[in-house]
Amino acid sequence: MKRYDCALVWFRRDLRNHDNAALYHALREARQVHCAFVFDSEILDRLQNREDRRVEFIWHAVQELALALGKWGGTLHTLTGPARELVPELAKKLQAEAVYANQDYEPQSLERDAAVARSLGQQGGALHTFKDQVIFEKDEVLTQAKSPFTVFTPYKRAWLARLEPFYCKSYPVENYRDALARGEPAQIPPLERIGFKPTNLRQMKLPTGMSGAHLMFQDFLGRIDGYHEKRNFPSVRGVSYLSVHLRFGTISIRELARAAASIQGPGAQTWLSELVWRDFYFAILYHFPHVTQHAFKREYDRLRFPNSKAHFAAWCEGRTGYPLVDAAMRQLNQTGYMHNRLRMVAASFLVKDLHVDWRWGERYFAQRLNDFDLAANNGGWQWSASTGCDAQPWFRIFNPVTQSRNFDPDGRFIRMYVPELEDVDSKAIHEPWNLTAVEQLAAGVAIGKGYPSPIVDHAAARKRTLEIYKAAGEP
Repeated sequence: MKRYDCALVWFRRDLRNHDNAALYHALREARQVHCAFVFDSEILDRLQNREDRRVEFIWHAVQELALALGKWGGTLHTLTGPARELVPELAKKLQAEAVYANQDYEPQSLERDAAVARSLGQQGGALHTFKDQVIFEKDEVLTQAKSPFTVFTPYKRAWLARLEPFYCKSYPVENYRDALARGEPAQIPPLERIGFKPTNLRQMKLPTGMSGAHLMFQDFLGRIDGYHEKRNFPSVRGVSYLSVHLRFGTISIRELARAAASIQGPGAQTWLSELVWRDFYFAILYHFPHVTQHAFKREYDRLRFPNSKAHFAAWCEGRTGYPLVDAAMRQLNQTGYMHNRLRMVAASFLVKDLHVDWRWGERYFAQRLNDFDLAANNGGWQWSASTGCDAQPWFRIFNPVTQSRNFDPDGRFIRMYVPELEDVDSKAIHEPWNLTAVEQLAAGVAIGKGYPSPIVDHAAARKRTLEIYKAAGEP
């Protein structure tokens, strides 16, 4: 079975020592296995904020991974710099004949991995990659014509029809841990040494690492039966909050899908559908990489938005005068998290009320979201902007007031992040601009001063949206 005397496992967005495809295959196929993680400067240098919660989340996860490997007798080589250079150099130093890693699907990551493979090849080595962050990848779910799906519902049907216990089976890494190379305890550099500062991650009480993912998953399993009813209400604990753990692989997608598929009831089935959406967007990114720069439906590259910088700034800062939108954006800015329903509301508002190009919003979310994932973020924005596959039809436009009344009826979520409206009546909080002067005085708010007036009229903005999309050419 074992083909190599020495191999190196390169951890990326799979920060766990259990149910890890690359680690499993390396331990089975090499007599001695080293492990490494690189704080990749090519990625980190692009981050504008030196207090980035994602970097701190990764840092904590890497520490826990190193401890877990240490308990098995192994160690984690932790490096800082360009991974495309450091990984081949470390492999050569350790005399590793092969590097094992889990597959990434983003264009820049694929280019990096190709460069690493070339360098390894030049020194007589090889790069082996494995499916780990999705249930089905690449060409595993195709139409009968052997082409990629571009509509979710038939993709979901095909995905579910293909799903068997085998695809959710856990890799028994622990059975082969004796192949781990012994070494000194891992030395994880302080955040400051890699150019970052501590954030409010701990104050947010977001559990990190594998142990944090386990705690959050167990908590969600106790609530999963009500997921289908509660998931759209941001003021209640209805969703799993596991997206950041999925993003960095502190929990296995196989474990989640296995649980969702085994639980009877609409809650688990609705959540499983969300996991299928995740695979769907990965497939779209893989088959149609042009979506990173262009509309999936290329005719919508012809959309001509006014792109008011003032409107964009108001949206980013949560001062549009629409309470639910502002609360959503302030939640994002303060915590790095935004409820999924609110991501759709905020995105629709930016594009179809403020008439700002969806790519501006996509980039802002990419900078701020703890769970930023290129495939899901791009897919979600193109869905909201009606430019993507299986997208919201362009003539269907979210009404921010209706969304507010439907999904935050008592204004509980709004009050969490828009304290200016804390004392406004629950019925009036969705449209505070309609308060009389006396009512404003009683509620301790001055619309237009203490809290902004709406920067656009929704009805007028909707009319203009229809004109913009019609001018681009109806598909």
